[in-house]
Amino acid sequence: MKPNSFEYVRVDTLNDAIAVLQEHGDDARILAGGQSLIPAMNMRLALPEVLVDVSNIGEMHGITIQDGGLRIGAMSRHAEVMKSSKIAEYAPLITMAMPNIAHGAIRNRGTFGGSLCNADPAAELPACALALGVTFNIQGSDGTRSVAAEDFIDGTYSTCLSDDEILVSVDVPAPEAGAVSFFEELARRKGDYAMAGLAAHGVLKDGQFTDMRLVFFAVDEMAVRASSAEQLICGKPLSEIDIDAVCAALADDITPFEDLTTSSAAKMVMMQVLTRRTLEKFIAEGAVN
Repeated sequence: MKPNSFEYVRVDTLNDAIAVLQEHGDDARILAGGQSLIPAMNMRLALPEVLVDVSNIGEMHGITIQDGGLRIGAMSRHAEVMKSSKIAEYAPLITMAMPNIAHGAIRNRGTFGGSLCNADPAAELPACALALGVTFNIQGSDGTRSVAAEDFIDGTYSTCLSDDEILVSVDVPAPEAGAVSFFEELARRKGDYAMAGLAAHGVLKDGQFTDMRLVFFAVDEMAVRASSAEQLICGKPLSEIDIDAVCAALADDITPFEDLTTSSAAKMVMMQVLTRRTLEKFIAEGAVN
C-alpha cells in the first residue's frame, strides 16, 4: 500500500519546527528516522497531512558528557548509539540493548528519540530509560521542560508530548559506584518483536543492593517496574536473596497481556526466567568482587 498524500516540510531550527506544529496541530507528525511512522502511513494506520523533518536540527544531534552525566540527542541514530564509547561507559545497559533493536538497516536510520516517542510496549529503549532514571528534555511553544522517565510514556503508543512539543534530548545520570546492568529479551527470531524482555539496573555496595530496578517490556501496555520483587532484593546480603521468592513476587505487580503469539502464562514464565538469569549473574559478579 501507499500513504495518503501529505505535505513534507524540512526545518533547520527547533523554533521553525514548533511553528509548523502549532499551525497544523494533530494533523502534523515529526519525521525522525521514519522506521515506524512510514510503514504505518503505508498501511494507512497513520494519516498525517504534514510531515516535519527535523533531521537538520543541530540541537537534536550528538552524544556528549554534561555535568558528569550523559546527554543523548533525540536524532542520534541507533547505529551511532550502539557504537558510542561514551554510552558504553556511562550507560552500558543501553549498549546491551541496542543489538536487539530490529536489524542493521533499521538501526542505520532509526533514532534514539524516535523509538522513545513511538512508545511501543515491545520496544527496548523505553525500558532502559525507566531502569536508568533518565530525564527527557522537551521544547515547545511554551518553552522548555524536563520530564522524568516514569512520566514520559503514559500508555501504548502515547506520551506526555503536546502537539507542538518536540523531544530534543535525553539526560542519563552518571553511574554510581557499584552500578550493575543486565539486558535480555526473548523473541522467536533475532530482530523480531520481543515476547518478553527485561532491563535491569542496580547498585551493589558492601555486599548488598542499595537500589534495584527490574523493568519489563512486551508484557504490558508500556514498560513496567516490578516493585514488589525489587523490595525483596534491596538491603539484603547477596547470600540471603531468595530468587524463588523474587520470581513469585512478579505476579504481585504485573499481569502480562496475551498477544497473538504468546499467552499471559507463557509471558510470566519468561519473566521469571529472565529475573533468575539477572540475579544469578549479579550475585555471581558481586561475590567475586
